[in-house]
Amino acid sequence: MGTLLVKHSHTLVTMDDERREIRDGGLFIQDNVIQQVGATEGLPAIADDILDLKGRHIVLPGLVNTHHHFYQTLTRAVPAAQNCDLFTWLQTLYPLWANLTSEAIYASAQMAAAELMLSGCTTASDHLYIFPNDCTLDDEIRGVQEIGLRFHASRGSMSVGESQGGLPPDRLVEAEASILKDSQRLIETYHNNSRHSMVRLVLAPCSPFSVSPDLMRESAALARSYPGVRLHTHLAENQSDVDYSLEKFGLRPGDYAESLGWLGHDVWHAHCVQLNDAAIQKFAHTHTGVAHCPCSNMRLASGIAPVRKLLTAGVPVGIGVDGAASNDATHLLQEARTAFLLARVRDQSAAAITARETLELATRGGAQVLGRDDIGYLAPGMSADFIAFNLDTPAFVGSHHDVVAALIFCQPTAVDYSFINGKRVIDQGRLTTVELERLIETCNRLAVALVQ
Repeated sequence: MGTLLVKHSHTLVTMDDERREIRDGGLFIQDNVIQQVGATEGLPAIADDILDLKGRHIVLPGLVNTHHHFYQTLTRAVPAAQNCDLFTWLQTLYPLWANLTSEAIYASAQMAAAELMLSGCTTASDHLYIFPNDCTLDDEIRGVQEIGLRFHASRGSMSVGESQGGLPPDRLVEAEASILKDSQRLIETYHNNSRHSMVRLVLAPCSPFSVSPDLMRESAALARSYPGVRLHTHLAENQSDVDYSLEKFGLRPGDYAESLGWLGHDVWHAHCVQLNDAAIQKFAHTHTGVAHCPCSNMRLASGIAPVRKLLTAGVPVGIGVDGAASNDATHLLQEARTAFLLARVRDQSAAAITARETLELATRGGAQVLGRDDIGYLAPGMSADFIAFNLDTPAFVGSHHDVVAALIFCQPTAVDYSFINGKRVIDQGRLTTVELERLIETCNRLAVALVQ
């Protein structure tokens, strides 16, 4: 890939251990790894590729998305599901998702990845837990690999249908032996635990109300038999989720997770809106992570996650866009801004969280939750994942006294440049890896067919 010099940024936000913000900063990269970070005048003058930002851009680490459901891109704003809480929303959409095909999984994955990348995301974890017809996780991995997003693919699953007291219809659940067999196949086919890897596997039984305790335990044992395979599920998303756990298992969600061995540095849970104080302390003690998904939690009226409590206790927290049909946007910077505002509303304190703390959740925080030591900040030896926003746009007008905070307060709409693994995937606001217009047409066609 050769060498790349990025020079003359207005401000380079490193998010490194010293949280340096460098005026007239730049990066020197060889192949897919950062070699030097600093003021432009201290960097090499010659490289195979040179990007001169001419003082017009703010550069920062790529954003990290810790929870999503890419396939839901095809069922956004469905009228019957617009005014539902979590359980009713799921029951409304399950029949539509039963019509998914391999082509739909592939195309929706690329569409969701494209939206994420344009909003500043360079690494994402997606939770695919429904496999009707000819659908496989391979379809999603193939689509994301082609578009160039760094990817943590979660092999989700549902095994407890309505007839067994679960929420999903019986036709959408799988046999647990088949789930575990396919999980092992996927790990051995795709998982790469080396530094700078582009694909890692996660085992992710869907939720307490759709899988058995046995599947949770066996998935944990399988994941922990391979280096770097992490565990993920939904937990304590709303009060109905808590009520279900109390009724079925006699335990609150945090205690239920603990009873299954689902606390630890290799585990992160989505939502945790209704996590009680005792569970928060257990999460902190075990370094169990949380994917905070504020827009989805508001959209489904689930509540507001206690982000300040989590951070103060020492729980690793990242930002998640969550399902494209429960958000219904796929804009990671917007999600970070919403997290920022909602934390202040929840605590009724303008000091509950700062803009820079929020940027940290979206970069370093997400990397920690996903178990990555090679992304999340800009320093020598780190992966060459970074983004640049053009300051000469309406969103930044009047904010030049603090353009770093303006990323959260003012929320620019899209990145001007994005590099993932050293490759320029967005150039002057244009996605370079797929033909976006054709992809939009394909996804709209598939969405209509899915609903009809």
